[in-house]
Formats: sequence, structure tokens, C-alpha cells
Amino acid sequence: MQVFVRDNNVDQALRALKKKMQREGIFREMKARKAYEKPSERKTREKAEAVRRARKLTRKQAIRDGLIAAPKRPARDVRGPGRGARASAPSAPSAR
Repeated sequence: MQVFVRDNNVDQALRALKKKMQREGIFREMKARKAYEKPSERKTREKAEAVRRARKLTRKQAIRDGLIAAPKRPARDVRGPGRGARASAPSAPSAR
């Protein structure tokens, strides 16, 4: 896994690396390998994960087919997440 550091911005590169690791499931695997998992527990967990995936797939297919309504999305702020007072103020043209 590789992340490039641009303009000596290590914090941004670290965030990108963590996001990649999260997507790949590395954190979940590290947590699982921290302690021994008995084979019977592993089978039980894998079966539960398979059931969860199957239910999710069935639910998505039913939503696509129009059999059930899609879940309501929460109302979002117009400015978007993480926007402070600066985002709502009109910006003045810069003299660059």
C-alpha cells in the first residue's frame, strides 16, 4: 500500500493511508488476530456474516424492484458537513 506525501503535508497523507486501510479491512483483521479464535467460533461468525450479506442483498433487490420503500435519508445542512460560519458568508473577490 502506498501513499504519496505532497508539499510536505504528512497529516493529509496519514489520513489518506488510514482511509485506504479502513477500506481494505486491515483494522478489522488486526483486531481479529489479536486473540485466538476457536474453529467453532469462526464457523459461527462466518455463517452470521453470510446471513447478514444475504439479507442485505435481498433488501437492496427488493428496494430496486419497488417491493419495499427505501429508507428515509436524514435532512442535511445546506452548507454541508463540517462547514462553519465562513461557508455561509459571501466571499469577496480576491485581489491576487
